[in-house]
Amino acid sequence: MSNLKTRLAVIAALCALSLFFLFPRNITVRTRGSDGILRETTQRHVPLRKGLDLQGGMHLALEVDDSKQAVADKSDAIDRALKTVRTRIEGTGVSEAVVQKAGSDRIIVEIPGLSDQERAKSIVQDQAFLEFKITDRSGALEKVLPRLDQIVREKGGVVKGGDTTASITAPANKGLQGLLTGADTAKKVASATDTSKKADTAATLTQGGPVSQLIQAGGMPGEYSIERDNVATIERYLAMPEVQAALPPGKELLFGTDSVALGNKMYRSLYVVDARALITGDYITTARPNQTPTEGTVVEFELNNEGGRRFRNETAKNIKNYMAIVLDKRVMGRPPIIQSAISTRGQITLGGRDLAAAQDLALVLRAGALPVPLRVAEVRQIGPSLGADSIRKGEMAGAIAVLLVVVIMIGYYRFSGLLAVGGLALYMLYTLATLAGFDAVLTLPGLAGFVLSIGIAVDANVLIFERIREELNHGKTVRTAIDEGFRHAMPAIIDSNVSTILTAAVLYQYGSGPVKGFAVTLIAGIVASLVTSIFVVRTFYLLWLNRSRGAQTLSI
Repeated sequence: MSNLKTRLAVIAALCALSLFFLFPRNITVRTRGSDGILRETTQRHVPLRKGLDLQGGMHLALEVDDSKQAVADKSDAIDRALKTVRTRIEGTGVSEAVVQKAGSDRIIVEIPGLSDQERAKSIVQDQAFLEFKITDRSGALEKVLPRLDQIVREKGGVVKGGDTTASITAPANKGLQGLLTGADTAKKVASATDTSKKADTAATLTQGGPVSQLIQAGGMPGEYSIERDNVATIERYLAMPEVQAALPPGKELLFGTDSVALGNKMYRSLYVVDARALITGDYITTARPNQTPTEGTVVEFELNNEGGRRFRNETAKNIKNYMAIVLDKRVMGRPPIIQSAISTRGQITLGGRDLAAAQDLALVLRAGALPVPLRVAEVRQIGPSLGADSIRKGEMAGAIAVLLVVVIMIGYYRFSGLLAVGGLALYMLYTLATLAGFDAVLTLPGLAGFVLSIGIAVDANVLIFERIREELNHGKTVRTAIDEGFRHAMPAIIDSNVSTILTAAVLYQYGSGPVKGFAVTLIAGIVASLVTSIFVVRTFYLLWLNRSRGAQTLSI
């Protein structure tokens, strides 16, 4: 009797634990509204997560972009990029996302519930390589412009409009409002968001050259202005190998992200900066979006102790110099002037961009830069109607499977079949609770695995019942026949289920997302079926024998 009470207590405890895992609860989730802003909301639902095929969303396949950078070992590069991509996707608040390596040269990203293709592409593709560099104070570009003009002429470059004395008016560095903040002093330093108020006349850098006539001096060291219509021409000139070889050594030419209106024309900024960075974004520990009345949309960041120490030492050496904040080879705003040593805290001003852009930039900065450039090789949008249809068909298939199993078991094994059906009900409860407890994602193949495991769940009972029948035919008592039936059927049950678990484990190890969903559900179902068919059904038999005080016949 004590053994029976222990068994019943274990079953009751498993049921209580299962109900706990499946009980609807309030969960805080991060969702992006129609305005692009990420907000936290509270939702109440059963903690069974739906996969991409049931909820709808986006499927992306990423490959190494070797057109931008030669990569010797793509498999190793994909392994290194995998963690960064996964961190970025998880940071969007979509906990159901699947990020995994496919083959040796692809990353598969599946994001349920997301429909904005461009945003998804930018999050996974952006390098987010942050650098801080000092702008040039030596006039290095002016010194090499005659040589650049000569190279372009020899290559067939044409002076725009035949003008040999073109010049424009460039803005002065005055009234600037973006900032970097020192850890202790919190002093604001000049930024580059306000280019009105005052202007200086900048002399033409060189007369008559195809390159020099398009580039005009700006209002600060290392800054130049280019009419927007001429930006593509300058980029084409700078891409020439001969021009690249003639550029100032130890310097880089980088375009800015801002445009400036002068008269009725728009101009882009070009900056000459030191090739050596003071520090990179590898030391960033946190990054947060924010909006302020003076600077507008900003991203505030913090560096770790080592980064703060290096940043403080480097900025202390460059007080009164201008420091460009470079993200993916683009200067963010106009470079601020360093007024004092800067330690662990800083700020990137995004000007007129919205808060959603700041949230995405903060996300990729926290996740870190990609070790190699990636490109989107394939993108597919899966609509929610497919998910609803799949759920409906999966539920129908499961209901039909359960109904057929109940009819067959009760019709063929009668009372013993009824006990098996009771075990089947607990099996379904335990399986769903296991999936919820391990935070598994329920996919369409997972539903198929669950329906398949319903039939497997009573397979062990079929073996046991047949052995009990044999023992009863040999003239043994009901209690002895039940004990012997379970004991003799056990090796066959263990062998068949373990072999199925091993097969499912191989599918999980080497399969892709949907195959993994099938394998996880199948393994959970097999483990639950072993518990119910061997432990629970035998407990039901013992309870029946105890109530009937040693029945002489068994309906089987």
